[in-house]
Amino acid sequence: MKKIISYLLLTCLLMTGLYAQERILLKGKVLNPLGEGIPGATLQLQGTNQKQSSENDGSFSLSYQKGASLLVTAVGYASKTIVLTTESSLTINLSVFSEAIDEVVVVGYGTQKKGEVTSAIASVKAEDFTQGAVKDAGQLIQGKVAGLRITTPNGDPNSSSQINLRGLNSINGSQDPLVIIDGIPGNLNTVAPEDIESIDVLKDGSAAAIYGTRATSGVILITTRKNRSNDNRTSIEYNNYANLQTLFRKPDMMTADDYKRLIGEGVKYTDLGSSTNWIDEVTQNPFSHNHNVTLFGGNARTNFTGSVNYRDWEGVLLKSGQERLNIRADLNHEMFDGKLRTNMQVINRSTTAKQGGSSDYMWRQAIIRNPTDRVFNDQGKWQENNAYMYDNPLGMIHETVNDRIFRETRMNGSLEYRPIQDLSLKMLLSRVQQNDLYGNSTSFDHVNTTKNNLNGTASRSTSAMVENLMELTANYNKTFGLHKLGVLGGYSWQDNTAENFYAYNFDFPTDNYSYNKLESGMALQRGMASMTSGKSQWKLAGFFARATYSYKERYMAMASIRREGSSTFGENNKWGNFPAISLGWDMAKEPFMEEVKAINQLKLRAGFGVTGTIASSSYMSQTSYNFDRGQGAYINGKWVPGFVPVRNFNPDLKWEKKHEYNVGLDFSMLNNRVYGSVDYYSRRIKDLLYQFSVPSPPYLYSSMMLNAGEMSNSGVEVLINVDAVRKENFKWKTGLTFSTNKNKLINLSNDAFNVTVPFFEAGYTGEPIQIATHRVEVGRSIGDFYVWKTVGVDDNGKWLVESKTGEAVTMADATPDDRQYYGNGIPDFNLGWNNSFNYKNIDFSFTLRGAFGHQVLNMTRMYYENPINKAYNALKTAYDPVYGKTLNNDLVYVSHYIEDADFVKLDNVTLGYSFKPQAIKGINRLRLYVSGLNLMTITGYKGLDPEATSYSGDFTFAPGIEHRDRYPTTRTFTAGLNVTF
Repeated sequence: MKKIISYLLLTCLLMTGLYAQERILLKGKVLNPLGEGIPGATLQLQGTNQKQSSENDGSFSLSYQKGASLLVTAVGYASKTIVLTTESSLTINLSVFSEAIDEVVVVGYGTQKKGEVTSAIASVKAEDFTQGAVKDAGQLIQGKVAGLRITTPNGDPNSSSQINLRGLNSINGSQDPLVIIDGIPGNLNTVAPEDIESIDVLKDGSAAAIYGTRATSGVILITTRKNRSNDNRTSIEYNNYANLQTLFRKPDMMTADDYKRLIGEGVKYTDLGSSTNWIDEVTQNPFSHNHNVTLFGGNARTNFTGSVNYRDWEGVLLKSGQERLNIRADLNHEMFDGKLRTNMQVINRSTTAKQGGSSDYMWRQAIIRNPTDRVFNDQGKWQENNAYMYDNPLGMIHETVNDRIFRETRMNGSLEYRPIQDLSLKMLLSRVQQNDLYGNSTSFDHVNTTKNNLNGTASRSTSAMVENLMELTANYNKTFGLHKLGVLGGYSWQDNTAENFYAYNFDFPTDNYSYNKLESGMALQRGMASMTSGKSQWKLAGFFARATYSYKERYMAMASIRREGSSTFGENNKWGNFPAISLGWDMAKEPFMEEVKAINQLKLRAGFGVTGTIASSSYMSQTSYNFDRGQGAYINGKWVPGFVPVRNFNPDLKWEKKHEYNVGLDFSMLNNRVYGSVDYYSRRIKDLLYQFSVPSPPYLYSSMMLNAGEMSNSGVEVLINVDAVRKENFKWKTGLTFSTNKNKLINLSNDAFNVTVPFFEAGYTGEPIQIATHRVEVGRSIGDFYVWKTVGVDDNGKWLVESKTGEAVTMADATPDDRQYYGNGIPDFNLGWNNSFNYKNIDFSFTLRGAFGHQVLNMTRMYYENPINKAYNALKTAYDPVYGKTLNNDLVYVSHYIEDADFVKLDNVTLGYSFKPQAIKGINRLRLYVSGLNLMTITGYKGLDPEATSYSGDFTFAPGIEHRDRYPTTRTFTAGLNVTF
């Protein structure tokens, strides 16, 4: 026995020696298409546990046996398998994902292989983001997602992008998509754009239904940058840019010389003896800068990511700007052989806004100011005039303090436990705290005092919000031969508490207090000061489940359901069900397609899902009373003085419900060089939240929020990406997005209430015209202008408009019933064309965007292309003939000022140069670039910017208005650098 054991031991030693002699040492680098090293790439010998990660410069070292297969993967790159023979050195070039079928996209509560997705989901990675000085996460993907309309209607550094997905979907509910950052609800400004790794958009109901009552307007999933290395890694990235801004376009107003010429011709203007360009006086060419530092560190068991972003943006209007500091820390740790994973993340955001005066109003005052007037009077004070709504804009800017400090702290942590290989149990906890503090004051030299005798004004307001979230999920993913199954189950609980306080006073003994000693204002003693406060709370709870199935990645199915309850609903409708189902069939994997080598993917998709929208206020289903000492109400049969009802009890109030069908095709061909998707969707939004007029009595209050009405949306979306050139030294990638949307208001009634007037009006012109600009009527599209249609000008210079009988009548003889539908403010279709080029170390990209088939009301022309009001300045075109005659009519809202507004914008151009790794010792990556935003617009529109229209807030149903009170659009030029140590 001893001899046998000795023999076996000797044999093992000999085999071990032979094995050791057969192993070959391999050294090399993993490089990206630009020849730069890829840090953190994973290299694994297939069939073994041998795995390691590349260093910061992409280098690696490993030993192998002849014939071994080496699998190389890296986030954002296509994987590559190499069979090793006798190589001792090797350079591995990985190609960037080009929407490859194997790409992983983020879906609700998880991820999924793109080739297996059966819903309409769009994904944009960091390498395809818009470059340069972007405001927020929305601008990163502007023009890159079909059906997602993103606009930047002004140049205010304190504003955000406006986002709309697949049209308008509610009357009183929110139109904004639900934004989720690393699993936690937030908004587009929650994290710095430089801190984002990818943005995924859940577009259709089958994808978004897992989020229930918050998902009718779509879901945007933002994934932040994290250390995903499987080995030791420490690197520092520094990204910096500086930019200059200029006005995109100025209105061509009359100058002092024009005034003098017209006065000489007998026009009754007043020459005040000076020459002032008021637009130049209130604007500047601001310099802004942004700095972002990101640190990656740790190893496969414990790693962290930390980032600091500082932004100091100045606005093009004086005393406007924003200073922002974002700090984020992300820590990951795993234990028990990887079975337990923990994550902790803290995001702290602090923003200081500078808004001298009221910036929008200042723009109007600069436009209308007499160009022969002066800035200061003989006493060195601001030159003023007693005309109504006519104020010195510089005086208002410099004599106003308008501060805002916003602070947000987001803390979240998760525990993920894997008791077996295919099962994951996760608990996510989050707490978000926000504090918003405003301070406003005007001095003794402000028009509030010099014209209105208020003797200084001041106000202070604050709001606070706390939001808690807990989610428990279980994920099971298993592959059985050619079958792949995924099952998700979970519970979500969320509560939100908001508070606010406001106080205002005037008539102060000094203006040195600003807004810091409100009690010293004498208006308080006279009972003329004001003070308000409030508090609200809502809670949300949901149970959800989802199952996905794939066979050979050829046949795919997904089904999900969410049962959700909300405190905002009425007593009889606290809970709702939101189901979804979708199917997919990749024909390219069928045997009959084997000979068609050019097609890599041809996947048909069909899906259906139900989502919801909740009421905009937390207490719309409950009776509410306001206190007024001079009034009272009967409550429970008794007269109670001081309390006035302001809302009726409605136990049946519930969520709006959207039913959406989506049919799509995902395709990829020519070795994945041409790929994209085509989608058709049809939406029906039922039980619209609508404010009805109701009889009082029996109701306590004269209006009531009810579920009534129906709306529809349908459209086509197309995405085509082409890797046009894939040469070693030259690459060209181009992408096209196209989308259409048609909407209609189907009805505004329910079983209990019928609307006697089947329309409502929206939008407004402001003083002195004061009329609604749009009408939303049952059976028609949303966004229709409702206006008097001009057909000429009579011999007296008065507008001739078309009456309802088709006759030409003067405005004096026209009636409100003579107004008619004329144009629509929502584009029929939108286009985006994105291009990126790489030649050796040089990169170049540009984006074109366009919108077509819509109109815009040019308010600047409506108010200032009319010579009737000599107290205000006017456009130089004000004296041009209209219909061949001189206009002499009061300001009115007529179709003459509604213009076709098709446009194409050169939206973003970027040119960069990347130095070779280690060109400067210690620097693994160094890139310099210049960029321009909003560089050029091709349009026949006569206004300042055909895209400078709002479709949110008060103007949700009045799209297509370029307002006279608006922060002007800007053009931005940026220079920046990216460094990795």
